[in-house]
Amino acid sequence: MADEPVPPGVRAQLLATEHWGLLASRSTAQSEVLTRISMFLTLVSASLVSLALVGQATGFSDPFTVFAIAVLGIAVLVGFLTQIRVFNVGMEDLMYVLAMNRLRGAYVEMDPTIARYLMAAPYDDRAGAERTYYFLGRRTDFSQVAGSSMIFIAAVNSALPGLLLASVVAAFSLPFPVAVVVGTLSGLVYFGITLATGGRRFYDLWTTYRPQFPTPPTASPAPRE
Repeated sequence: MADEPVPPGVRAQLLATEHWGLLASRSTAQSEVLTRISMFLTLVSASLVSLALVGQATGFSDPFTVFAIAVLGIAVLVGFLTQIRVFNVGMEDLMYVLAMNRLRGAYVEMDPTIARYLMAAPYDDRAGAERTYYFLGRRTDFSQVAGSSMIFIAAVNSALPGLLLASVVAAFSLPFPVAVVVGTLSGLVYFGITLATGGRRFYDLWTTYRPQFPTPPTASPAPRE
C-alpha cells in the first residue's frame, strides 16, 4: 500500500492546501508589520508634538533638553525594534514568494500545459522571485529597493538618532552648527549602515539558497522598466 503512487488529484490537493497556507501566513505577516509601522509613526508624531508643547511651556530651558533626550531616546528604541521587524518581514515575504513559486513549479511538472496561463513564475530562484513581484517586466533594482517599506522605515529612523544626538550636543551648550553637523552625520551613518546590513543579508541568502526549479538558461530575461 505504501508503494502505490499518489494519484495526481491528491497531489494537486495537497499542494493547493500548502499554497493557501502560505498565502494566509504571508497576508498575516504583511498586516502585522503595517500595523507596527502605523503604531511607530503615531508614536513619533506624538513625541514631536509633546516636545513642541513642553518647549513652549518651559521656554526651551534645561528641563526641556532633558525631556527631549528622554522622549527621543524612547522613539529611537521603538524605531529600531520596528525596523528589525520590518526587515525580517521583508525577508519572510521573499521566503513565501519562493515557496509559492516552487509549488507552481510542481503544478507545471504535473501539467506542463498550464505554464502559459501563469503570470507569476514557476521558478523558485532569484529571477523567478523578481518575476512574481512584478509580472509585466522587471523593475530596476533602484526602484524595487527605494520603494520598499524597509527603506521607508530606515529613512524615518535615520532622522531620530540625528535629533537625539543633536539634543545631547545642545545639552552641553555647544554651538548650534555643531549640533546640526553631528545630527546630520549620525543620521547619514545610520542610514548607510542600515543599507549595508540589509543588502548583505539579501545577497548572502542567494549564496546559500539552492532552488528546486531554477529558471532555464534559455529563458529570455524580462525587459526592465
